[in-house]
Amino acid sequence: MARNVLVLGGGGREHALTWALARSPSVAQVASAPGNPGTASLGPTYPVDATDPAAVAELAVRLGVDLVVVGPEAPLVAGVVDALQARGVAAFGPVAAAARIEGSKAFAKEVMEAAAAPTGGAVATGDRDQAYAALERFGPPYVVKADGLAAGKGVRICTEVAEAREAVDDALVRGVFGTAGSRLVIEEFLHGPERSVFAVCDGTEVALLEPAQDYKRALDGDAGLNTGGMGAYTPVPGFSLAEVAHLEDLVFRPVLEELADRGAPYRGLLYAGLVETTTGPKLLEFNARFGDPETQAILPRIDGDLGELLWQAATGSVADAALAWRQQAAVTVVLASGGYPGSYPTGVPIDGVDAATALPGVEVFHAGTRREEGRLVTAGGRVLAVTALDDDVDVARARAYEATDHIRFRGAHRRSDIAAGV
Repeated sequence: MARNVLVLGGGGREHALTWALARSPSVAQVASAPGNPGTASLGPTYPVDATDPAAVAELAVRLGVDLVVVGPEAPLVAGVVDALQARGVAAFGPVAAAARIEGSKAFAKEVMEAAAAPTGGAVATGDRDQAYAALERFGPPYVVKADGLAAGKGVRICTEVAEAREAVDDALVRGVFGTAGSRLVIEEFLHGPERSVFAVCDGTEVALLEPAQDYKRALDGDAGLNTGGMGAYTPVPGFSLAEVAHLEDLVFRPVLEELADRGAPYRGLLYAGLVETTTGPKLLEFNARFGDPETQAILPRIDGDLGELLWQAATGSVADAALAWRQQAAVTVVLASGGYPGSYPTGVPIDGVDAATALPGVEVFHAGTRREEGRLVTAGGRVLAVTALDDDVDVARARAYEATDHIRFRGAHRRSDIAAGV
C-alpha cells in the first residue's frame, strides 16, 4: 500500500527529500510543512512551525499521514518525534534524547569516547579560563565550537591564539550564539580532507548511503567564513560506498549501541562528519539529520525507493534494505545571497530558474525562496542549490555551473571551485 508522507522543514534539503519521496513507488502523496515554492510544486504545503511538537503532531493526525520525515535538526532537538510517537504517528528521525548527539557537541564527544569511536581530543567547558587553558593544550590551528545548535555557524578555526581567545570571548562573554554558546568545546584540530557519511539507522542496524564531499567555507579555495555549505559532489574518489563499509562497525554500530544503552535508541539519519587523517578516519562531529547541501547531490543518484527505506528505518529493520545507485556523478552548486553568511537582504527578485531546470540532467532545489505577489524572491542566505547529473563528473560540473549562469538575482554569490579537479 502506498503511503502518505509529510516532510518537515522548508530548505533545500527538504525540497530534495520531497522530490525523491515523490518519485518513490511506495509513496502516494508527499506534503511539506512549512515547505517552500519548490516543495509546493510536488504536493500540498502547510504553514506550521516545524519546531512546535504539538502543532506538528496535530497536523500529522489531522492529515492521516503514515510517515513524517523530519528534515532540520531544530525540530528533532525540540522533541517533535517524541510528540509524533505519542500520537501513534511513525516518524523518521531520532527522539530528543538521541538528537542530543547534534544538539550538544559535548554530549557527542562523550558518546564517541564511550563507544570507543575514533575522534580527536576535546575539552568541554563554560569557563573562560578553562577554555583558554585548553587552547594552549591543543595548540594551533585552534578549534572553538559552540556546544549547542548555531545554524552551522558556531565553529571557529583560528591560526592565532589571540583570535581563538576572541572566539571564546565572543561566545562566553559577548554571547553571540546565545545559550548555544554558553558552553564551548575546544578541540584538537584534525588534519586531512573532510568527508560526509550518511547512515539510515533503525536503532540497531545501518544502511549506508553513498558518501559526498561538501564545501563549508564561503569563498573559493576554502577561504572565508564557515557556512551551512556552498556545494557538494558525489561519488568521492577513494571514498566509495564499498570503501566506507568498515565504518559500520568502526563508528555507527558502536554509537548506536551506546545510545541504546543510555535509553535513547536512534532511528533516523545519522550523519558522520569525518576527517581522513594519516592514522585513519576520525570523527569530527555527528548530525542527527541529512546534510545540506550533500542531500541535494546524493538523492538524485538513488535508483530505488527512498520512501520504503525510511519507512523500514522508522518502523522495522534496515538489515536487508539496500538502495540501487545510478552510476553517475552529481555536482551541486549553491547560489547564496550577497553577504552570506553575514547579514544579507531578502525579497530580491529571482529570474531564470525555469531556464536552468530545462537543461538536461539538472534539478534546482529551493533553499531560501518565497513567493511574493506571485514573484519568486529570496528569503534566506542560501537561496538555491543547483544539481547536475552526468556519467562524467567534469560534464556534471560544467552543466551545474551553466545552469547557475541562467539564474539571476541581485548580489548572487557562488563558489567557482565546487568539484574542481576531481
